[in-house]
Amino acid sequence: MRSLRNKVVVLTGASSGFGRGAALRFAEEGASLVLAARRKGLLKEVAEECRARGAKALAVETDVSQREDVERLAEKALDKFGHVDVWVNNAGVATYGEFDKVPLKEHEQVIRTDVLGTMVGSYEAIKHFRERRRGVLINMSSYLGKGSAPFHSSYVAAKHAVRGLGMALRQDLQVEGFDNVHVCTIMPTSHDTPFFDHAGNYTGKPVKPTKPFYDPQQVIETIVRLAVEPEPEVMVGTSAKVASVAGKFMPSLLEKRMAKKVKKEHYSQREEVGDSSGAVMEPMSEGRDVRAGWEQREGGSGAWKWAMLGLVPVAAMAAVKIARSRGDMARAA
Repeated sequence: MRSLRNKVVVLTGASSGFGRGAALRFAEEGASLVLAARRKGLLKEVAEECRARGAKALAVETDVSQREDVERLAEKALDKFGHVDVWVNNAGVATYGEFDKVPLKEHEQVIRTDVLGTMVGSYEAIKHFRERRRGVLINMSSYLGKGSAPFHSSYVAAKHAVRGLGMALRQDLQVEGFDNVHVCTIMPTSHDTPFFDHAGNYTGKPVKPTKPFYDPQQVIETIVRLAVEPEPEVMVGTSAKVASVAGKFMPSLLEKRMAKKVKKEHYSQREEVGDSSGAVMEPMSEGRDVRAGWEQREGGSGAWKWAMLGLVPVAAMAAVKIARSRGDMARAA
C-alpha cells in the first residue's frame, strides 16, 4: 500500500496508550477504523475523535481473552466495510510480582489476553488475508519478547510467544508464496502510557516504567508506518536496541544486570501499596489517555537517559566479543 486513505484497519486495545494514539493517527491518514477494547464508553469516545478527523470509525466492545469476542470483531468489521487491509493486535495486560506470589489465575489471564488474544486475532486476520492474497498483520510484542526482567514472568512468557508466533507465520506465508501478506512484530521498551497503571501488582510497591522510558509517539508512528511499509520486526527505544545487542553476546551478564537494576529501582520507592489485580481481570476507569504523565510524575524523562549507563558496560563487553569473533574469523579465512 502506498497510502492508508480508505484502507480498513482493525485495532485492539484502542481505548488508551498506543492503541488510542494509533487510532487517531490512522484517522488523520484517512483510514476507516474498527476499534476494539473492553471499555465501551471510552471506546465510543475514541471513535468520535476519529470521526472528528474525517475518518469512518466503528466501536466494538471486545475482550480479546474471549475467542468469541474476537470472532465477532472480525464479523463486525466485514459486515461494516466488506474487507480488512490491516489488523493490529495491540491489547495487552501484565501482572507484577514474584512468580509464586501472584495468583495463578492472573498469570493465566495474562496468557489468555496477550497470547491467545493475539493468536485468535492473527487467525482471523490471516484467514481473511489469504482469501484476498494481501494484508498486513501487526502484533505487539515487547523488548521482553527477546530479553527478560524480574517480576514480569507471565508477561515475559507471553511476549516471547507473540514474537515466536510472528516468526512462524512469516515462514508459513513464505513457503506458500503469499508475498503480499505481511506479518510485523513491534517490540517496544518502556514508554509513557497507562499500561503500568493498569498492571496487576503484588510487589508492595507502586508499578512504574523501568527507566529510561520514552514518548509513546515513537511506537504510534511505527504502527502506522508498518501498515504501509511492513517490516518483520522493529524494536522501539534506544535502550531496547542496546540491550538486545548486549543480550545476544552476553546473555548471562545482561540478565544479572537487569535483575539488579529493576530490583533496586522498584524497591527503592518509599511508598507502600496493597495487592491489586489492576485491569488484568476487569477493566478499570483510570488510565484513559495516550500518555500517563510519567515524565511529570518522575520529574522529567531526560534525566532517565542516565539509567542506560547500567547497560553500557554490558554493551561494551559485547562489542569487544564481536570484534574478537570477527578477528578470529578473518584469521581463519
